[in-house]
Amino acid sequence: MAAAVSYDEVEVGTELPAQSFPVTRATLVRYAGASGDFNPIHWNEKFAKEVGLPDVIAHGMWTMAEAVRVVTDWVGDPGALVDYGVRFTKPVVVPNDDKGAVVEVAAKVAAKLDDEARTVRVDLVATCEGQKVLGMARAVVRLA
Repeated sequence: MAAAVSYDEVEVGTELPAQSFPVTRATLVRYAGASGDFNPIHWNEKFAKEVGLPDVIAHGMWTMAEAVRVVTDWVGDPGALVDYGVRFTKPVVVPNDDKGAVVEVAAKVAAKLDDEARTVRVDLVATCEGQKVLGMARAVVRLA
């Protein structure tokens, strides 16, 4: 699969389609099984509160992975992702109810990096309940 977005047609400031990613306690259980990360802060409310958290929190890597989907869905090829990094700024608290939490992700092309390599930097903003949960979230992708 190759990137479906053309480097020549992308401008700095191009906004990617925003996405919302719901997360419930069931999501956390499935992610723990897939990742092998069974840290009790992700499933045990009592333990999470004992270590100073407001409640059970989503795995940071889950949040990071869901956020970059905005970029890989836009590009059309996960293999076009060259580099990706974030700082975790605030945990995603997941209440024990049927609704859980929702991570909202917006992104835009921040820079055209290399005409020959056809790479762009995409800056992402990930929030939950109006609070930024990822900082310095940046992806570099190679376009068609």
